[in-house]
Amino acid sequence: MKKTFFTPLLLASILSPTLVRASFLPPELIDDFANIVSWVVLIILPVGLIAAFWYVHILPDTIAKRREHPQRDAIHALCILSLFVGGLLWPFAFLWAYTRPTMYKLAYGTDKYAPLKEEHQEDAHEKEVK
Repeated sequence: MKKTFFTPLLLASILSPTLVRASFLPPELIDDFANIVSWVVLIILPVGLIAAFWYVHILPDTIAKRREHPQRDAIHALCILSLFVGGLLWPFAFLWAYTRPTMYKLAYGTDKYAPLKEEHQEDAHEKEVK
């Protein structure tokens, strides 16, 4: 087939009038859809981004709690401090949550988290026994 056969067909399809809309919605729903999109962009999206930012910054603390890291309180403090310096310290807290301190068990007798309240309660109980 030659080009001359397709040229008139192509030209006719290009020049023929068609019904075209600028939106995928019918005209009566465009304003409602725009209102929904504006509320999502102005309220729901920022709240979701703030929640995601907070969750990512608290993730090392959650990991340290789950793994019973002995320095969990310090990791928690580093996570909170990282929020105030724009997240620069977050990678250190994340790595710290996945590592165990060397020689910690030798020095303290355990490599599990022991809250300070339990230590004070044990000391008070030992004094009562004496």
